[in-house]
Order: sequence, then structure tokens, then C-alpha cells
Amino acid sequence: MSSSSSIRRDVGPFALMLTGLGSIIGSGWLFGAWRAAQIAGPGAIWAWVIGAVIILFIALTYAELGAMFPESGGMVRYGHYSHGSLVGFIAAWANWIAIVSVISVEAEASAQYMSSWKWDWAKDLYHQAPGGHGELSAAGLAIAAALVIAYFLLNFWSVKLFARSNTAITLFKLVIPALTAVLLIASGFHPENFSVGIHGEVHAIDFASVLTAVAIAGIVFSFNGFQSPVNLAGEAHNPGKSIPFAIVCSIVLATVIYVLLQVSFIGAVPREMLANVGWHGINFSSPFADLAIILGLQWLATLLFVDAVISPSGTGMTYTATTARMLYGMERNGTLPKILGRVHPKWGVPRPAMWVNLVVSFLFLFFFRGWGTLAAVISVATIISYLTGPVSVMTLRRTAPGLHRPLRLAGLPVLAGIAFVMSTELLYWAKWPLTGEIILLMVVALPVYFYFQTMADDFFKPLERMILLMSTIAPTLFLFVLAGAVYIYSPYTSSNALAIFLFAGFLYAWVMFTIVIPIFRMRSDTSLMATFKHHLHGAWWLVVYLPVVAFVSWAGSTTFGGKGYLPYGWDLAVVAAIGFVFYVWGVKSGWRTPSVEAAELEAHAHPDAPVVPPDELDAERVTGR
Repeated sequence: MSSSSSIRRDVGPFALMLTGLGSIIGSGWLFGAWRAAQIAGPGAIWAWVIGAVIILFIALTYAELGAMFPESGGMVRYGHYSHGSLVGFIAAWANWIAIVSVISVEAEASAQYMSSWKWDWAKDLYHQAPGGHGELSAAGLAIAAALVIAYFLLNFWSVKLFARSNTAITLFKLVIPALTAVLLIASGFHPENFSVGIHGEVHAIDFASVLTAVAIAGIVFSFNGFQSPVNLAGEAHNPGKSIPFAIVCSIVLATVIYVLLQVSFIGAVPREMLANVGWHGINFSSPFADLAIILGLQWLATLLFVDAVISPSGTGMTYTATTARMLYGMERNGTLPKILGRVHPKWGVPRPAMWVNLVVSFLFLFFFRGWGTLAAVISVATIISYLTGPVSVMTLRRTAPGLHRPLRLAGLPVLAGIAFVMSTELLYWAKWPLTGEIILLMVVALPVYFYFQTMADDFFKPLERMILLMSTIAPTLFLFVLAGAVYIYSPYTSSNALAIFLFAGFLYAWVMFTIVIPIFRMRSDTSLMATFKHHLHGAWWLVVYLPVVAFVSWAGSTTFGGKGYLPYGWDLAVVAAIGFVFYVWGVKSGWRTPSVEAAELEAHAHPDAPVVPPDELDAERVTGR
């Protein structure tokens, strides 16, 4: 508990709710209605409602966990408490990827809206492409990078400063979307637009398109903001009441606003724009501002351009705060360097973690240069990060019945089961190959986990450590250098050859860190082998789950991007059955981890203190496991 003692508990329930609402109403309101209409047409209204209901089920399971363990970065800790370090790492990695990338996408949203400004230099900031896959120019990326730095600096001094500035920004963000929706409806509403289909035909609800819109149009991406109150639970007063209040209120209020915005967007698009191409062909760089200009509401467009900086910036600042606490939580899990767990003694923020997130945010800016592309990636990573919450909260009911629960949900077995099954459906709705690509991204990080399990202590002598590292790094670098030489000196060589060398280098390093070195260590260290067996036993359900879902996505109906081996309709039933089976397996795989045992001992010793399990090494030392 000491490790978290310097984190300040300064955030009240209303400020915590505004933190969640500020995270939900970010760039999602600026672009989400447009992308959802492109994918599902008028059915996008139902997509927001369905998405809100699913997210509410998922969020409630995290509300019990957040109130039970009111600690900073809690979202990356719960899987570790219920199933051990391997599940904890996979869940934490997915969660961190999903959240840290939001910092970049919010900055990109602001820069993308600037491209509709009247000046010539602004028009070159963003280049449109079909399907919402446009990209920022070099100048646009520079503006986005400057905004990321601004988010960083505003969080560098104290969570209280962050909470105060975020409250003012969030109140502004509530007024502008509501005002926009009302004015668009009053100024140029076309009821006949609701009868136009996705490709210009007569509209009929395409249920599959609605489901896909839920997964990748920015709906899951937007509602993911409910995590912010959970990750800031360590700073909350009376978390047992503050956290569920913040989560439920922020989701409900945001749903009302998003549905209103979707209705206004569908009704405001000029009829002639839909005549030939339907909703699928509607392409805006600044959707609501462009509509305001078309309707002659220039002052509203100007206000929207201002809000396009303020709304995403509020979310960007919020996520800059929460992602730093995620790395702080992952360090406490024992899977990241100790330096990332250092909290500044005066300002109460984990500054080293903030620096890491700043660098990673720049990487996302470089590789994903448009809101639509990055929002889809974030959505799928977000869905994977949801998987452990429903399983963990049910497992802890069994393995830690003695821990105090300020919030105890009624009907949790059913609620958590629905949340997990619907998370599995969301992952499938995202469509192949995106589903498979993001699942592969989860596997990529396993060498980090195994490095800290096998080489972060003093078991190996310095010479042995050097030999193992060099035998891994040297061949990998050789293959990378070879790829570079092929690219520079043989420009006409097939790009496949370059990809093969790069893939071979990465695969070699992955196998060494994930398989060879762990086997070498465990053959010599029986105590680590015995400990790891517990963690692996608790993780088999998730290790098997991810490739199974990827395979079903590949083999599923063509409606969701698959090969068509499963017909549409039956594929949804199969995915639901798979979700239920793995939910039951996951709950039964949980075990009484050292973290939970140490938390119960601490709770008995200090019954009035918040329950915050100690770091991994401290938990093992306290429990003798």
C-alpha cells in the first residue's frame, strides 16, 4: 500500500463523473455520427443505442472492481489479481494500447477539423480518401504533435490541476454538441433522408452493418471513456459511491447526446448529396462544421472549429493522465521497469510513465495518420481489453469472498456473462482481417512479459545474461541490417524479400524471449517453474480464446469479412456460444493469487484503509508464495 500512498485522493464524485464524460465526448462526437452513417445509414441511431447498452453491462463489472480496489491504473491490475501475471499482462497490454493511442487520435481530430478552415494553408492539412481513410499531411502531423505535447505539459503538474481544468473543458463540451444538434435540426432537417439506404437504395435496417458500426465506427471508441473514473479511483473520495455514479451517469448522459447528434447529422445532409451514392459515399473532413457551412451557419462552423480543439484536447488530457497510471499499475504487476512506478513526491503524478506515453503517442501519430483508421484500431484493442473485467469480477467473488466490496452488484453472474459474450460478439463484428491483426498485436508483446519473468532478477550470472542477450539481439540485428541493405542497394528487389527478412528477425527475437530463454531458466529454477505453472493454468482460457476467435472471424460469414464457411446468422450464434464457454472456463480458471492473499492480510490489519494490493514482489514476500 505504501507504493500508492503519495497518490492524492482529491477528486470528488462530480469531478470524477465529468472526467468520464469528458473522455467519452471527445473526437467521437465530431466524427462518430459521420462514420456510423457511412457504415449503417439511418441504422446508425440503433448502433449508438446498442453500443451504449453493451458498454453499460461491461462498465458495471468494472464499477464493482474499481470500488473494491480504489487504486490508480486499476484497469490494468484486475486480471492480475484474479488469474495471475500472464492474464494480467495480456489484459494490461491491450488496455494500455487502446488508451495510449487515444492521445494521438484526439490530436489528429483537432488537426483534421482545421483542414476546413478558410485559409489556403489549412486546406492542405488533411487529404481525403474514400471510406474515411484520409491522412494528415506533414503540417497536419506537426500540429497534432504540438497538441500531444500540450496535453503532456498540462498533466505534468498534479492531478488536482488536471481535474480543475478538465471540469471547465467538459462543461463546455456538453453545451456545444447539444447546441449543434438542436441548430442543425432547426435549420435544415430533411426527414426523407431517413428513407435513404447505405448505397442510395430505399432504406431497410441492415442489422449486420449496424453491428459493424458499433464495433469500428467510433462508438466503442467513444464510450471507452468510462474507464477514466476507474483508472483514477486512487484519487477519488469515497470510491464505493463515486465510481458507479461516475460511470453510469457519464454513459447515460453521453448516450443522449450521441443519439441526438446522429439524428441531426442524418437529417441535415443535403438530399442531393445522397442521390447518387447514398450514405456510403458521404465524405467530410470536418463533418459537423462542413454541414454548418452548407446550411449557412457560419458562426456555428466557427464555434465548431474552436470546439474541435477543446473537445479532443479535454479527452487527450484525460487520457494522458490515465495512461500514466496504467504504466504505474503494470509496474506494480511486476511486468515493467521500476522507474515507471515512481510518483513525484510533490506533484503526485508518475512522471517517468508520462514520458514513455509521450514517445508512444508520437509513434501512433506517425503510423496512423487519420482519425478513421486509428479509431478502428483503437476500437478492436479496446474490445480485447474488456474481456478480463467480467471474468475477474466473478472469479474474485469466489477467491476473495472476505474482501470488503463497497459496491456489490445484484445478479452479477448473469450480468458478467452477458458482458463477456457481448464483448466476444463485438470482436467478431469488427470484421476480418482487422480482428486478426489486433489479436496478433496482443501476441507481439509477450517477450516483454517473459523478459521480466526470467531475466529481470539476479538469477543469471552477468556472463550468462550477456550470452543470452547477445545470442538473441545479434542475429536479430543482422537480419534487420540485411533487410536495410536489400532496401538500399537492391531497390528493384521484391518488397516481399524485405518483409521476409524483417519478419524473420522479429520472429527469431520473439521465439528466443518467449520460448527458449524461459525454458532454459525454468529447467534450472524449479521454484520459478512451480510458480509459473499457477499463472499459466490461470491463463490457458485466454491463451486459447484469442486464436479461436481469430479463426472464427476468418472462417465466418462474408458479411463480417470472413471466408463464408459459417453462414450469416449462424455465425452470430456460434460466436455467442464460444463466448459463453470461455466465460465459464475463465471464471473456473481463477485462483487465489498472492496479491489477493496479501490484500486480505492488509485489510485485516488496517480495516478502515482502502484495499490496495501491494506490488507483486511485496505480495509474494508477505504470503511466502
